This record gives sequence, C-alpha cells and structure tokens, in this order.
Amino acid sequence: MAKPLEVDVVWQDRILNQVSGLQYGQVIITVHDGRIVQIDRTERTRYDAPAAQKQTPKEAAKPSGARDKGQQSAEGESLRAVQ
Repeated sequence: MAKPLEVDVVWQDRILNQVSGLQYGQVIITVHDGRIVQIDRTERTRYDAPAAQKQTPKEAAKPSGARDKGQQSAEGESLRAVQ
C-alpha cells in the first residue's frame, strides 16, 4: 500500500510559487517514497499570428535560382536547411 503523502507549508508555498503566473504550461511534482522531491515547471508561449520572415536586402535582390557558394557541397549537390 502507498504511503500517505505529507505536504507541509514549505512545499505548499513552493508549489503555489511555481503555479502562480503560469498561463500555458505544466507543473510536474515528483514523489519518491511518499515525499515530494522535485518540482518541474514547463512554460509555453503562444503567439496569435506567425512571424513574417525578414529578408536582408542582399537576399531580396538575388534571382530565385541563385545560390551562395556555401550552399553547395563538394560534389556540387545543393544543401537545404530544414526548419
């Protein structure tokens, strides 16, 4: 049978401190042998609209098929960045 979990005022304050001000996210409380040993807080930030990609004036002036030297491998194959 599981041991009863005892939460004293110190742990109550710690948990309340982690939860307060949290808009999106989670608080994970880890218990070992009937005692709280760890509190993890993961906070998420949500944005309403996606940010527009900014191009430098140099990139905007390039023709669409042009590549920089750094974008080609030794064999001449082009490399592409994964977002």
